[in-house]
Formats: sequence, structure tokens, C-alpha cells
Amino acid sequence: MSNLAILAIDTATEACSAALGVDGHVIERSEIAPRRHAELILPMIESLLAEARLSRRDLGGIAVGRGPGAFTGVRLAISVAQGLALGLDLPVVPVSSLAALAIDAPDDEAHRGNAILAVIDARMGEIYAGVFQRTTDGLVEAIADESVGPAQTWIRPRNPDEAAAESGTHSPGLRRDAPPSGLRGVRWSVVGSGWDAHRAALAARLPAAPVFADGARYPQARAVLRLAAPRFARGEGLAPEAALPVYLRDKVALTLEEQRAR
Repeated sequence: MSNLAILAIDTATEACSAALGVDGHVIERSEIAPRRHAELILPMIESLLAEARLSRRDLGGIAVGRGPGAFTGVRLAISVAQGLALGLDLPVVPVSSLAALAIDAPDDEAHRGNAILAVIDARMGEIYAGVFQRTTDGLVEAIADESVGPAQTWIRPRNPDEAAAESGTHSPGLRRDAPPSGLRGVRWSVVGSGWDAHRAALAARLPAAPVFADGARYPQARAVLRLAAPRFARGEGLAPEAALPVYLRDKVALTLEEQRAR
């Protein structure tokens, strides 16, 4: 049993969530509770273990949403994951919170093949953004590097030909394994709080109106677990101290001068 039970947590956004996967069965706890994550996360974990009739010693690994997101939330998740893993001598798999958001985008026939823009409101007029595509096994993979910046200047990733034709832009490039035609002509799904906070700006930056958009979705631990499971199976868990947060920026507030300039 000990090598089958995987705990996952994510506290990078307003949502505080934990999930436990045992023998292919997943149970979860999730609550939208800004500023209460530190109070909630450990009781959530204990509640899951009690429901599954397990103890911490029955865990085989810990998956954690490593950000980007709220600084305090990302730090909390990494700290809890590291603390549990160190005490129990367990491997840790850090998962992008943007990827966890993207995998919850619809995957039915009407939306299969869409490019997925996952956007988290980063405050200060900015967004955390990631662009993903669905893989053949139903998971998601990033096709451009995650980024942070003002929504009104976000530029969708372009392939080299497009970038060369649009000199003066500073768009993140597509990765080598992205579709060779880039993202021209594809349909878009958009998920995450960044859509509700910056809808007009993002809509103006996309090449076409998204066929699906939901700004009320947050990264969830069940999605972190889903993305981490294959990595645990391949033996890709990290030592606890190697599981590091990803912030993408190094400040949490604007100075008065910066606020006046915006």
C-alpha cells in the first residue's frame, strides 16, 4: 500500500486543495479561501488520510503545485511538501500550477485539439500565462515557456517564421516539439482567474475569440496528482530539497511611483 498512495497539494491561488490517490482512486478536498491556506492545508491532508484509512507512513510520494502563483501560497505548498517528504523519506514531484489549470480545460470532441491558454491573475495588472496542448494520453504539455507580464502586452507564442515577420515583438518562442505551423489558425480554450481579471486585454491579444473560456477555474490538487502520477511511475521523483518553487517574478507589490505610472 505504501508505494501506491500519492498525496498532492496546491495552494498557489485562492483555491486551497489536497488530493490523495490510492490504487487509481482519487479523493480530494478543495476550498476557495484566500489567506486561510496555512490554516486549512494540514487538516485537509489528515481528513483525506482518515477517509482512506491510511496514515502518513502509508504514503509513497508527494506531488506539489510549484507555482507560479501567490508568493505565500507557493511557498506554503513547497514547505508542506518538503516537510512531509523529509520526515517520511519520500520523493517529491513538483508540477506547474499552470499545467494543473490547463489540464482541467474541456477535452471533449468539441474542444480536442484546442491550444490552451492558462492564465492566473498575478495582481499588479499582470498575469502568469502558459500555453499548452493536449497529449495523446490526455495530459498536457507546455509548448512555450511560462511568462509573467501585463495582460495588455501579452503576445501569443509564435514560430520562428512568424516572429521574423513581426520584428519588434518580444514574444516567447514555441518549443521545438510544438506544432510546426505554430499556433496560426488553431482554436483556443482559456482557463483561469486571469481571464476574468483581464478579459478585454487578453481577448484583444488572441488571434480569434476563444471557443471556451472560464475565469472561475483554479489549479486543483487532483490535477497536480494526475500530472505527477506518470512521473512517479517512471521514477522521476526528486529529493525534497530539490523540489523548488517557481515564482517567475521577484516582487509582490508596486512602489508608489510604479503605481502612478500605470
